[in-house]
Amino acid sequence: MRIVSLCPSLTELVFALGRGDELVGITDYCVHPAERVGAVEKVGGTKTPKVARIVDLAPDVVLLNEEENRIEDAQALEAHGVRCLNTFPKDALETAAMVRTIGAALQRNEAAEQIALDIEARAKRVADAARGRREVSWAYLIWRKPWMSVNRDTFASALLSLAGGRNVFGDAPTRYPEIRIDELVAADPQLVLLCTEPFPFEARHIDELCALTGWPRTRFRIADGEYLSWHGSRTPAGIDYAAALIDSL
Repeated sequence: MRIVSLCPSLTELVFALGRGDELVGITDYCVHPAERVGAVEKVGGTKTPKVARIVDLAPDVVLLNEEENRIEDAQALEAHGVRCLNTFPKDALETAAMVRTIGAALQRNEAAEQIALDIEARAKRVADAARGRREVSWAYLIWRKPWMSVNRDTFASALLSLAGGRNVFGDAPTRYPEIRIDELVAADPQLVLLCTEPFPFEARHIDELCALTGWPRTRFRIADGEYLSWHGSRTPAGIDYAAALIDSL
């Protein structure tokens, strides 16, 4: 089987399913597993794939994600007769279903089922542990200049909410709302998470936000964006990671 993956988390999943040696194309942003992706041809970015090159590679399937990739690129590939499998999970259980779908497409049902069951089991354990406990309000920042957060219709929000957290910008009308510092202060989250991707937040940005809000450093955390936004084989660990962030308060 010849496989092209245009989404970093799906590339990692292909390796986890035991099909990594059959990847013939991945994106420039596919970095896991680090010791193996270097041997696979890069076919552009998630939103700038080299469509002609992918067609020349004659893949049996191209794996895409509706948020990471552009519909026009999928349509261009399909116009050349390339089979595309597009996915868009927004929470843990949808991710388990996605893993099963991709496992079936790659003829790796048993390996996919193991990952899916792990996701479901961890999601249940975390949700059960959070039931009846004090809710923790949080804000999740993904960008600076302008400051941006996430609403409840996002994967990161779903993982953190599963663990007993409440997204203070959950009702925002857009999935990735721009926010002002005065809006953040008014929302008064108990925990502010600064994501490492797409914007690479660092400790110095906590200093900046402390100065802007007047809040102590203890209200802020740097959060690993791969664990909170990559869906697939990383999701089991992501569920536990989200729970640990909420529990840290």
